[in-house]
Amino acid sequence: MKLYQKLFIRLAFIIGAVGLCLWAYQNDLIYTSVLCFVIFLGLLAELFAIIRTIFQFYDKTISAILNNDFSADFSKHNSSDNYKNLFRLYNSLKDKENDAESKDLVYRAILNNIETGVLILQKDRDDWNIFLMNDYFSKHFIVPKVSKWSYLKNQLPALCHVIEEREFGEIRSTLQIRVDKQDTQTFMLQSSMTRTYDKDYYIILLDSIQKVIEKKEKEAWINLMKVISHELMNSVTPIRSLTQNLNELVQQESLSKDDLDDIRQSVSTMLHRSDHLQNFIESYRKLAMLPTPNKEKTDLTTLLGSVLNIMAPLFKKANITVTNSVTLNRWLMIDRLQMEQVLINLLTNSIYALDGMGEKHIDIATEIKNKRVFIIITDTGNGIDAAIEDKIFLPFFTTRKEGAGIGLTLSKNIVEAHGGYLSFDTDNERTRFVICLLE
Repeated sequence: MKLYQKLFIRLAFIIGAVGLCLWAYQNDLIYTSVLCFVIFLGLLAELFAIIRTIFQFYDKTISAILNNDFSADFSKHNSSDNYKNLFRLYNSLKDKENDAESKDLVYRAILNNIETGVLILQKDRDDWNIFLMNDYFSKHFIVPKVSKWSYLKNQLPALCHVIEEREFGEIRSTLQIRVDKQDTQTFMLQSSMTRTYDKDYYIILLDSIQKVIEKKEKEAWINLMKVISHELMNSVTPIRSLTQNLNELVQQESLSKDDLDDIRQSVSTMLHRSDHLQNFIESYRKLAMLPTPNKEKTDLTTLLGSVLNIMAPLFKKANITVTNSVTLNRWLMIDRLQMEQVLINLLTNSIYALDGMGEKHIDIATEIKNKRVFIIITDTGNGIDAAIEDKIFLPFFTTRKEGAGIGLTLSKNIVEAHGGYLSFDTDNERTRFVICLLE
């Protein structure tokens, strides 16, 4: 029975009891009148109890929702239609609360397991409170998980001073912090502001430079070992297989003409694979033992002219036009032979990039900025695939079957050994390599 139906029936009984009481009193039926009055009082008390129970139940449920306390179990009332929508609201909010708590636990677990110091501040009027400090931050900087920015300033004044000096703006720079009176450590500091639900949050990330370098070194070693293992296995596996085959042939008492042909073919293959392995090791030696540049005063136009003369037959064979717009008479302190090698490597790459293209053109230009000379080589090839842009400077990475994959790596190392850098940008219509050198 619906709740409003129960209340209506009780009101009807109360009204009936009152009417009967008045009727009995008017007809001098005193005892009947008293009995009806008692019944009236009983019905009134019951109605009061029912209404009080309803209000108490609603009040208890709403208080639980407002306090995010979803521990109460209302399952025994689920069969009642009177609180159906209330239970639906309660269970819906309970599920959302549980979901939010689960996500919060997962995110905190992730933040507490990464080896980066994470500190999140929440703005409260003109002050900042510590909204979250992950375990790495607390353990590495030996800082208790305080709740106020002012408390943290006493623990890490160097960090807090830099952030306050930048007025809690975006920061991306290095920072030196001394932890527990030990040697000063250098960290990469990154910070940013975000706003959600009308609240400001300031996120601070601290990475140990030493750990970043160690991680990069480890990744480089793993990549190098993968390349070396791949090249060694590609050569050693067929050589071992051929050796086993030869061993079986020499065990025979006599050799047929076919056997001799097999032996010749096997030896030729082994020799070819050995040459490949030797070339690979020689390439690695070049990368690992790049000599110190023997710098001498070199004229830029003479350098470019010499390289273009060397490459001229290849340009002609590939039907490539070259425009050299360098007319600046600049002197550079460089190792001429090494820098020639860089230019030859880049121009050779351009020749391969223009293979099969309708328009085959290479442009060479220079710019002077801030006492630096920029040598710019642009070709009209298809550009570099975005998927391999971050790999082209990796040792032994190549997209050509006959390529060794050391040209760009070697060129980058040579330019950096001169105090400069080698960069590139590309699109579907051109690729541009830029050599930056000190003037």
